[in-house]
Amino acid sequence: MKIIRISMLILALGLMSFSAIAPVKSLISKSVEAAAEGTIVWKAETIDVGQIPQGTPKAIVYEFKNTGKTAVVITNVQGSCGCTATDYTKEPVLPGKSAKVTATYNAANKGGFTKTVTVTTSAETTPKILTLKGTVI
Repeated sequence: MKIIRISMLILALGLMSFSAIAPVKSLISKSVEAAAEGTIVWKAETIDVGQIPQGTPKAIVYEFKNTGKTAVVITNVQGSCGCTATDYTKEPVLPGKSAKVTATYNAANKGGFTKTVTVTTSAETTPKILTLKGTVI
């Protein structure tokens, strides 16, 4: 009799754990759907500016389009060094609309360069890394 009670208890606990999984799966799928609703497509993620003169800042413009169903907000833009200043669209980007991120590279030293700009948005869980490269003459 004791074995039957223990078996029933184990069976009941086992069934309860399966019923708890369904809400978690539902929550995960809703999070994935919400992330997919706000999607951005970059025109170019790497821009080669070619040769630029030393001592003359060069502005590089990255454009993207919101292809999702909800507005996208750029929450942060950070250059990889102090030689790259950034600016970006501050207003929410509505579905179907485009916006831009501008990186201005201060070409102080001669030679080849590769710099990055990290863009954080409400549409993606991981920041997007944009690259600019060229040669200072």
